Amino acid sequence: MNYEGLLLGLGAFLCIGLFHPLVIKAEYYFGVRSWWAFLFVGLAAAVGSLFAENTYLSIFMGIFAFSAFWGIGEVFKQRERVRKGWFPRNPKRNE
Repeated sequence: MNYEGLLLGLGAFLCIGLFHPLVIKAEYYFGVRSWWAFLFVGLAAAVGSLFAENTYLSIFMGIFAFSAFWGIGEVFKQRERVRKGWFPRNPKRNE
């Protein structure tokens, strides 16, 4: 039996599950300027993916990188969700 596909699928699921609350927290505490952190993490994971010798680690790092890149757009969308009142606004942060 071949378990690699299921393991990578699980890894993708966990990455999405990790980045969903990270986007919400990043927007809450830092606003949309947090997009730089997602870009940096994504670029680091993408470069790591290129140089990883293990194929499955390389694939997982690629999934992680593009999950971080996806987070960039979601931070801006999260700002709109906060403006609509769907999520709480951080009263201590001025924008």
